[in-house]
Amino acid sequence: MIFITVKFRVRPEYADQWPEVVEEFTRATRAEPGCLWFDWSRSVEDPQEYVLVEAFRDDEAGAAHVGSAHFEEAQRTLPPHLVETPGIVNVKVPQDDWSPLGEMTVRNGETVRGG
Repeated sequence: MIFITVKFRVRPEYADQWPEVVEEFTRATRAEPGCLWFDWSRSVEDPQEYVLVEAFRDDEAGAAHVGSAHFEEAQRTLPPHLVETPGIVNVKVPQDDWSPLGEMTVRNGETVRGG
């Protein structure tokens, strides 16, 4: 899969509205057949920073996303809400879902030693 993390620094006057600003883009992207997930989080330390964690099945799914009408629309409509160009980490990983964290096995709310 293609695993992508993007940091967005949102202008202070739009920080609280950001989820609504990206709502249509998010909904359309999640509906793409090759989208595995597309999830936003807000920094607990910087209320102007949002992090997008997204994953696509393969190169073709990633290309379809970047070539979509909703991606092109986002390229036009999102920048006026931003302080700077978003930062990105984009890697291919040989899996298709989240893996369990081996250093912290939890069952029924309890840590299990030794997995």
